[in-house]
Amino acid sequence: MVLYAEGTFYKGVGVTHSIVRCFLNIVPAVEDCTDRGCLALSLLELLGFNLTFAFFATLFVLIQPVAAGSGIPEIKCYLNGVKVPGVVRLRTLVCKVLGVLFSVSGGLFVGKEGPMIHSGAVVGAGLPQFQSISFQKIRFDFPYFRSDRDKRDFVSAGAAAGVAAAFGAPIGGTLFSLEEGSSFWNQGLTWKVLFCSMSATFTLNFFRSGILFSSWGSFQVPGLLNFGEFKCSDSDKKCHLWTVLDLAFFVIMGVVGGLLGATFNCLNKRLAKYRMKNVHPKPKLIRVCETLLVSLVTTVIVFVSSMVLGECRSLTPPNDWNNSTVAMQVSSSDEVNSSIKTFFCPNNTYNDMATLFFNPQESAILQLFHQDGTFSPVTLSFFCCVYFLLSCWTFGLSVPSGLFVPSLLCGASFGRLVANLLKSYLGLTHIYSGTFALIGAAAFLGGVVRMTISLTVILIESTNEISYGLPIMITLMVAKWTGDFFNKGIYDIHVALKGVPLLEWETEEEMDKLRACDIMEPNLTYVYPHTRIQSLVSILRTTAHHAFPVVTENRGNEKEFMKGNQLISNNIKFKKSSILTRAGEQRKRSQSMKSYPSSELRNMCDEQLAAEELVEKEDMLQQMLERKYTPYPNLYPDQSPSEEWTMEERFRPLTFHGLILRSQLVTLLVRGLCYSETQSSASQPRLSHAEMSEDYPRFPDIHDVNLTLLNPRMIVDVTPYMNPSPFTVSPNTHVSQVFNLFRTMGLRHLPVVNAVGEIVGIITRHNLTHESLQARLRQHYMTS
Repeated sequence: MVLYAEGTFYKGVGVTHSIVRCFLNIVPAVEDCTDRGCLALSLLELLGFNLTFAFFATLFVLIQPVAAGSGIPEIKCYLNGVKVPGVVRLRTLVCKVLGVLFSVSGGLFVGKEGPMIHSGAVVGAGLPQFQSISFQKIRFDFPYFRSDRDKRDFVSAGAAAGVAAAFGAPIGGTLFSLEEGSSFWNQGLTWKVLFCSMSATFTLNFFRSGILFSSWGSFQVPGLLNFGEFKCSDSDKKCHLWTVLDLAFFVIMGVVGGLLGATFNCLNKRLAKYRMKNVHPKPKLIRVCETLLVSLVTTVIVFVSSMVLGECRSLTPPNDWNNSTVAMQVSSSDEVNSSIKTFFCPNNTYNDMATLFFNPQESAILQLFHQDGTFSPVTLSFFCCVYFLLSCWTFGLSVPSGLFVPSLLCGASFGRLVANLLKSYLGLTHIYSGTFALIGAAAFLGGVVRMTISLTVILIESTNEISYGLPIMITLMVAKWTGDFFNKGIYDIHVALKGVPLLEWETEEEMDKLRACDIMEPNLTYVYPHTRIQSLVSILRTTAHHAFPVVTENRGNEKEFMKGNQLISNNIKFKKSSILTRAGEQRKRSQSMKSYPSSELRNMCDEQLAAEELVEKEDMLQQMLERKYTPYPNLYPDQSPSEEWTMEERFRPLTFHGLILRSQLVTLLVRGLCYSETQSSASQPRLSHAEMSEDYPRFPDIHDVNLTLLNPRMIVDVTPYMNPSPFTVSPNTHVSQVFNLFRTMGLRHLPVVNAVGEIVGIITRHNLTHESLQARLRQHYMTS
């Protein structure tokens, strides 16, 4: 299902090529203006074209901000277990697809492969649900796959299908989803994702082969970006794709690629911080102006450099050209030379700079890979520097933008430059320039994104040359090691800038000096098995927690745990300062509940109590705070710490019974499930699992609940809906074990329970981030 739904995006990509072709028609118009003196007019036409399309690309991002960028960091966070708002919505898909069409067609140095991955993930997330929040009236009775785990699996398959369709690499797409995306993987998911990727590749191949070559069923075009066949000319007997001696140059290129990637990431990180501080907080018009400025500078540089720095070089006879692309595998000389741009050059010559700048990025990559001796060192050097700087400036704008193709193009020009220098100055005539261009592309892309396994397989599948496996792997490993010495990959940097609690694959060894009790949050926000509506509303409105422990108070043994100013319960120490924290939280809740309309409420559960509520004039919150120690915590569940309570009363041992989600509590309040003090909890209506998950994945918010329909004195029995056996750990559990439990089981909350069943803290993803663990470790060294 995912692969058929992605057809919409693939058709949109076809529209992109059509728009780009319209853009390319401006180049002959520019050349025609040479004799008529209308060069300035042609530049203005080009500027108007690019600025208009860049404006529309920004407009779609303003409608849905999460559609900006490549989308890979957001999908990576989602698959890691973090819910990013709006990342897999239908509106995001529409804005992403339309936005990337305009950004690519507008001449910005961006790619469409990253947005394709994001689009595939959105299709994978939404299609199995058979409903959308944007089309609420269209609903199907399809109760399957309505859980976070199933949704993550489909998102993984959609992301892999996007990679497979972009590069014609189904195995590479599967490995990409495994290496760079999903945090929770199993064997059964592997073959499902691979089947989805394979189906997406062949579906795209079938339609593109039929549309482009009218040869339905021939499967000639495996992906949107294919690197063509690397093959030495039959007339050159000394030529080899690569030799053992070339591995030394590949290692050096890997080091340089890692340094360039680290520099790119450093500059882009500083630029992203500047945007977050000076651009994003300001009106949206500033973002539009920034995009238009980048488009203006890019267009002027491309036009002027092609006119001033471009060299007129002789056309190479078609018979000497290598098989470079599927589009170039033709016999006609005109079709072979169709991508060559003369641009003010005389007959039988062409402008090498304009050929790179005024062609689609895919065509420019293929020319760098397969044409021999067509670009001067000055052109390659200038093109590499310009693409490096402008791609760094462009990535992070408020437009949908990918990074794969610009990185490949920049790296390919670097590799081609190295091959030209080795041929010219060292006399290494056996060097195949296309191989060095491919290795340069791999080195720079690996230095930027820091991927190894999946990127190796993607490049091998895109070249259909298994002999390139070893040099590509060596280059990527060296580039990754070199870049990691300075900073992280570009996607990890942007994830960190967004403040997302992304969990790495494993923790450092020194982190095992910490235990669960060192990193947990001891100040708990909990609910009782039978809790008053007033307390539930107060908790939900004053906290943002996703889940709450369900507890009862163990009042019998509290005296034996008191020693001086500390409460010691099974080696867990709560300092006196935490009392003030909990008291402050309670005062905050009290202030937020002052406006609770307690005197004019209508009871949904028991209409007979409505008359009594009209007589009740005393503030319900004041009653809650003034109620003293009572031996029935389940009957009076709204009891909260008062400033008059002693330490024993504030920190009673809490017996742990289970976890209940925020969405479940809000659903219970919306449905009005409760009972009164004069009734038994058995009188409370029960909801089935299907009824509880009816609003998935967007449950109602507590601030949208109409409080006038709720009686604060009514009690809600949460025990039928809580998880009575969640994963728990001991206070003495090593951090590495806690970390592995989060990663392998996909947890979001982990209660810390001591030997007698008392909850003493809770661990969330924020407690396991690298920054949080480092802070806890420093604190551990200071106190030990």
